[in-house]
Amino acid sequence: MEGEGSQATSGSPNDSQHDPGKMFIGGLSWQTSPDSLRDYFSKFGEIRECMVMRDPTTKRSRGFGFVTFADAGSVDKVLAQPHHELDSKTIDPKVAFPRRAQPKGRSSMNGGINGGPASSSRQAERQAGR
Repeated sequence: MEGEGSQATSGSPNDSQHDPGKMFIGGLSWQTSPDSLRDYFSKFGEIRECMVMRDPTTKRSRGFGFVTFADAGSVDKVLAQPHHELDSKTIDPKVAFPRRAQPKGRSSMNGGINGGPASSSRQAERQAGR
């Protein structure tokens, strides 16, 4: 399949709905493939979808991916294990939440540029003598 994910075995185009069986997998090795990701996580339950996110221009791994289990109970099994290692690298699986569920508004990544929220709070701290 072409696009950001290098493999998607099923799923709907509407990712705005929360899927309790979906996990974000951070800290992936550049060498991790969707197949190796699937092989690792299949011991926790049946996998419905598995993808490694790639840069659309370079096609290089972005270092994270998603695994969607058929049963949400498999997510609990993954989270119950304190350490996960794949392709000689410690990975960080977390429950995935849809982007649209995050609060909207100004980006917290602006670092306070042009009077954004971060610079306003710093100015208030300076005025308070902190």
